[in-house]
Amino acid sequence: MKILIDANILLDVALNRPAFVADSVRILDWAELNPGQAAVAWHSIANVSYLLKQDARGFLADLLAIVEVAAGDTASVRQALAMPTRDFEDALQVAAAITFGADLIVTRDIADFRKLPIAAVTQARFVSDYMTDAPE
Repeated sequence: MKILIDANILLDVALNRPAFVADSVRILDWAELNPGQAAVAWHSIANVSYLLKQDARGFLADLLAIVEVAAGDTASVRQALAMPTRDFEDALQVAAAITFGADLIVTRDIADFRKLPIAAVTQARFVSDYMTDAPE
């Protein structure tokens, strides 16, 4: 199974958000145990760096040791523009997931993904329903 990890999952880990960090860390643990099966969108790298408001290079370097980066191009942006959602950033996530060949997008914000071509699940659902080999 291939997954695209949304930026909010990365921020949960980087910012140690108490309500979400445990499951989000388990997602990254799964990615490390399953090389080549997890990616982040190209634009998520910039978003995470900006939102951390600090030098995020160490966090991002560690991240890139365990996930791929799903690139975007003109065709991907056009594809995102045509998607039926008000949240363009989510449409870009889907376009990146399509480029990567992802089966699922793991995110905390599943509402805006409901009408889009790749299913989205919360990190809690991914942990409970899809992870069978993750560390406890």
